[in-house]
Amino acid sequence: MRRCRNTKIVATIGPASCSEENLEKLFKSGVDVFRLNFSHGGHEGHAKVYEAIRSIGKKHSCYPTILADLQGPKLRVGTFEGDRIELKAGDVFRFDLDPALGNNERVSLPHPEIFAALHGGSLLLLDDGKLRFEVTDCGEEFANVKVLVGGSLSNKKGVNVPQVMLKIPALTEKDRKDLGFALNLGVDWVALSFVQRVEDVENAKSIINGKAGVISKLEKPMAIKALEPIVDVSDAVMIARGDLAVETSHEDVPVIQRQVLNACHRIGRPVIIATQMLESMITAPSPTRAEVSDVATAVYSGADATMLSAESASGQYPFEAVSTMADIITRAEADPYCIRRLEDDTQLPIYTTLDAICSAAWNAAEYSGACVLVLYTDSFEAAARCSRLRPRVPILLITESKSLACRVGLCNGITAMIAKKEPSSDVQIKSAKIAVVEKQFAQTGDVIVVLRSDAENSVTICRV
Repeated sequence: MRRCRNTKIVATIGPASCSEENLEKLFKSGVDVFRLNFSHGGHEGHAKVYEAIRSIGKKHSCYPTILADLQGPKLRVGTFEGDRIELKAGDVFRFDLDPALGNNERVSLPHPEIFAALHGGSLLLLDDGKLRFEVTDCGEEFANVKVLVGGSLSNKKGVNVPQVMLKIPALTEKDRKDLGFALNLGVDWVALSFVQRVEDVENAKSIINGKAGVISKLEKPMAIKALEPIVDVSDAVMIARGDLAVETSHEDVPVIQRQVLNACHRIGRPVIIATQMLESMITAPSPTRAEVSDVATAVYSGADATMLSAESASGQYPFEAVSTMADIITRAEADPYCIRRLEDDTQLPIYTTLDAICSAAWNAAEYSGACVLVLYTDSFEAAARCSRLRPRVPILLITESKSLACRVGLCNGITAMIAKKEPSSDVQIKSAKIAVVEKQFAQTGDVIVVLRSDAENSVTICRV
């Protein structure tokens, strides 16, 4: 099934969308990448969703992409005697390792790694940043704090510690079990939550060992400080704007978003923009004007994909949310001025044979009036580098690798099909002409460009 747009749509699966019927509706509405959120649900439920998605792909002769998003280290306070307390600005409070029920004076924070990293003046943010505390005194087992912003604090609320490097692994014991399960299923991508350092990505990649692509979720300030090396070792990146806004500040997020997009475009890493893109559609059938602009801005900025979270997982209008996002993307891409608004250095060439041949294909498509660029490759790197240049025409990837066909569903502008490798370039070109007509990318008489990223490394301009 051909999508008449380049920017991909990632949809989170949950109670509102997990049946096979609803998954197919999401697919028909425009979903390219299905996100299995391992922060919720059990293995049995995720397995059923996985099998249903693969079945839908076979039915429609295409290759939907499946992303397993690991929970990562979740930091939470303990519980209270009455389940909840009220704190006011200026109050004195204490966090400690004592597992006893909390009260208006203290509560358990069962994470010694936090206390080890704190110092006087450190900030603690609770409940998605709604409550803010400043550390006045701390030790290995406690932190005395002053309430800066008060409010209601209830059991098991999340804790954020901005601007502090926590010595905790990116993969918890739960993550390792979930990762093994997801890899056995055969997911195409694995997303790592709360990445802080390059080593977090490298350790995960050593475990995954090429069985899936690795997406680094950028939601910690420490990850932004190490942005370039993290992007370099990752296979793709997600800008997780929710926790990022809590850990930095709301006004920093657009700046960081632009910074990350530029870093990814420079070396050809697919990038997803996530969180609250159509948040109002959780409970409303249409989006706000600001949300429409947010999605369109992601398109203009050259994002590979935009993501729906609760909108498709638990919202009242999951299919409308997907259709609305598809409509916004399609309209923005139809704008003659839809040119990536990036710094000039994001388009500086990468001096490799691969990038030389991809650039040649881009020029051939641009100046020949071609309607599609056919890419023969079994390499994800080649596909991502070709996508990086954002040709004005769609890219039809022809590969022998089913795993690659599924994985490139995340890349801007690429549609994949599986075919056996032809014995000669002449036969490949003939097969390409047949494929572009069958897949409705071209008609008889149209110009196409064929890029063979293999031992031959050649570009051909021809008519169907």
